[in-house]
Amino acid sequence: MPIKIEEYISGGQKNYYAEWFNDLSIDYAAKVAAARARMMAGSFGNVKPIDGTLKEYRIDWGPGIRIYLIQDGDVFIVLLGGGTKNSQAADIRQAKKLRDEYDARKAMLKKSQKG
Repeated sequence: MPIKIEEYISGGQKNYYAEWFNDLSIDYAAKVAAARARMMAGSFGNVKPIDGTLKEYRIDWGPGIRIYLIQDGDVFIVLLGGGTKNSQAADIRQAKKLRDEYDARKAMLKKSQKG
């Protein structure tokens, strides 16, 4: 079964993943696109946990590319952003903030659907 992947749009209508991806060189973008295709096919060998539900997909090429994501259920991935090994600490802080926002928005939606 294919995995559904979406890019997270923040409450402020910002897509951090798309902004990062669109600034990549062609070589880097090709590596990231290939990683995304592997995730869609169910290959998660390069995905490592960071903190709770936050994970990073590691691409061992160049400066060490990272894609930050959360998995929501068995077949749904939400891309939060990306970076390199050099910017990893700041990228993780941002990804955690977006993950927490995603969780809060999802909880609020469930609560409003109940009644």
